[in-house]
Amino acid sequence: MRRIFSLLALILGAVLSVQSVSAQQSSVSSPEPAHDETPAALQDAPSPAQQNQSPQAQPASAAQNDEGKQTKRILGIIPNFRAVSVDEKLPPVSTRDKFKLTIEDSFDYSDATLVAILAGISQLQDSYPEFHTGAPAYARYYWHAFADNLDGNLMTEFIFPVATREDPRYYTLGRGGFVKRSGYALSRLFVTRTDRDGSSPNLSEVLGNGAGAGIANLYYPSQERTLSKTGDRWATQIAVDGLSNLIKEFWPDVNSKLFHNKY
Repeated sequence: MRRIFSLLALILGAVLSVQSVSAQQSSVSSPEPAHDETPAALQDAPSPAQQNQSPQAQPASAAQNDEGKQTKRILGIIPNFRAVSVDEKLPPVSTRDKFKLTIEDSFDYSDATLVAILAGISQLQDSYPEFHTGAPAYARYYWHAFADNLDGNLMTEFIFPVATREDPRYYTLGRGGFVKRSGYALSRLFVTRTDRDGSSPNLSEVLGNGAGAGIANLYYPSQERTLSKTGDRWATQIAVDGLSNLIKEFWPDVNSKLFHNKY
């Protein structure tokens, strides 16, 4: 779905803003104590046993536990069912659970709303003149967008992951600088985990989206079935998934620092 770029870009902009603010805050060093206060501070320093009993240790521990914690939805709306929190250990995804992920990502109430918005944007931009105008045209835009979403999810989250025994979930890195984490998020387009906790080329992502783009030729107008336009849909969906990975990777930071874990 091409128009998803506009919505995902807004969230990615928030990610970049939070990262920029965090970098500025970390660059400001705390003032050093005056030399004449050092002896008194050392005399009043608690013993190691007292430090272990300090009540301030619990909030710090709680903050660490929230690091890289994913939520089921981004901003309380956008489905985020496949994102795994930092260091979270999960059992392999069964065939049944892979199908369940596909259903959740395709028929969730918020996904239906997102498809409706994207269909409206496509109609305003007259993306497919063959659909004409008015309410009938909007209905055509809607079911095409819905079918595109369902095709992609079915191929990349169920059919191919079951056949290749790959894990369709996104495992959050959550540590390191922006460049390192961004590189990791984008690399997940081409490298993924297997059901046996190994690594594998991400055939589900690449071939699955290619299959979805091919299936779309069954219901798009003949003018949209050319090899170049099929390839464009294929490449566009992979790019959308890359942007989605970036948002998933940094969503815990945005939720914590910008929304104070409200979502």
